[in-house]
Amino acid sequence: MVRYPRWKIILVIAVVLLGTALAAVNLISSERLQTLPAWVGDRQVNLGLDLRGGSHILLQVDTAALIHERMDSVVDAARDVLRGARIPYEGLGAGATEAAVTIRDETRVDEARRLIAESDRDLLVTVGDGGRISLRLSEEGMRQRQAAAVEQSIEIIRRRIDATGVREPSIQRQGSDRVLVQLPGVDDPERIKALIGKTAKMTFHLVDDQGASGGQAPVGTTLLPMREARGGDGQRRLAVRKRVVVSGENLVDAQPTFQQGEPVVSFRFDTAGGKRFGDVTTQNVGKLLAIVLDGEVISAPRIREPILGGSGIITGSFSVPEARDLALLLRAGALPAPLSILEERTVGPALGADSIAAGKVASVVGLILVAVFMGVAYGLFGLFAVAALVINIVLIIAALSLLQATLTLPGIAGIVLTIGMAVDANVLIFEHIREESALGKPIISSIEAGFSRALTTIVDSNLTTLFAGLLLYFLGSGPVRGFGVTLSIGIVTSMFTALTVTHLIVATWLNRTRPTLLPI
Repeated sequence: MVRYPRWKIILVIAVVLLGTALAAVNLISSERLQTLPAWVGDRQVNLGLDLRGGSHILLQVDTAALIHERMDSVVDAARDVLRGARIPYEGLGAGATEAAVTIRDETRVDEARRLIAESDRDLLVTVGDGGRISLRLSEEGMRQRQAAAVEQSIEIIRRRIDATGVREPSIQRQGSDRVLVQLPGVDDPERIKALIGKTAKMTFHLVDDQGASGGQAPVGTTLLPMREARGGDGQRRLAVRKRVVVSGENLVDAQPTFQQGEPVVSFRFDTAGGKRFGDVTTQNVGKLLAIVLDGEVISAPRIREPILGGSGIITGSFSVPEARDLALLLRAGALPAPLSILEERTVGPALGADSIAAGKVASVVGLILVAVFMGVAYGLFGLFAVAALVINIVLIIAALSLLQATLTLPGIAGIVLTIGMAVDANVLIFEHIREESALGKPIISSIEAGFSRALTTIVDSNLTTLFAGLLLYFLGSGPVRGFGVTLSIGIVTSMFTALTVTHLIVATWLNRTRPTLLPI
């Protein structure tokens, strides 16, 4: 009689039953899932873009706009430095890639160059003729700023997409200035593109009292288009002061709501932003405060009284979806630079259905061929191995469901590969059993020796493959990661089924039938 510990029997059966229950959730239709608790639907396998269909968008960060914005901040910093040192200057301004200033007192040119260089370590400051100083970003500074902008863009894009409820989006860097976004199952790609493409940079400016004269903006102001009510001609422009009185970076929350039956967006600042907002509204009662989003005035209410609570409301003849999307954009934060769409592809669900059907056929054919081979080579023991293989496949699907991993077409290839590899451990065990039986040992001794002798070899060979699968997952991207996921899970489950499930089946058969010969 083969002694198999009761605790181990309970553990193996519990794992198999739990795995079967988790895998069975994937057989429930989407209509039926709507009637079940939310946690049940959340345990289904997520299908990747190549299986479920969806949108594939390649974005590029506008580094030119990023550098131009950086040079504008360099000009502001240089102005503060020169004014603080009381150095007379003229012609301070920024171009696309560099800024320049002319120092009137040529005896103080070196002092001005030193002070500006000390204010920003990323600047290359050079002196030309006539006291002209040129300011450019160093190559290292430009690379660091570009890399930081791409990483920040990825994080903000992820926040925006997560807020829409898209499951398992793939957002990753590609090259030095590009971001690849893959959205499985997206049924409204235009809305997603609109959310991703908006910079969502919000600033607050005071409106100039004099306004534009003859179409020209007064000194220190700029003409910005005014968002008109739906149906307007969109030709109105407003003269707003260039100086930002409060930045959207200080926003901590924004929510869509209603005021007098109209959709609006309520917002709330952090402590510093709330204090600044309170000071501005206190000092400018009766004036117009323009709320500017991506270069467009979306609202310009009159300050009727100081707003000291650090919160306010944005009105602008919004529709309900527009108010919801604006609140989402403001909560997620502004992109560091504009994004342009370089490539867009839509993968239809029909292609995914064909891929899934082909993967099912490949899996079934592979399982049948393995079953035939094992039955012919090892007889009844081969059928035991096939039963363990079926349990192995169930456990793979259960693990994918439990971990919420994304199944891709290469992932299906990994499952098919696992079907072929899973019986390797059983082959090792059965061959060792044959060797022990050929030496004339009793049946029980041969079986126990076969499992114990094969243990070290099985663990060593599977661990090396497991390491390869984990490297594919952590170092790879896209389809490579999908293959690494299913391969790694398949290795773990195949070791479990070979060393425990097969052993339990064989031990149960021995204890019930007590054979005199091994059918192997």
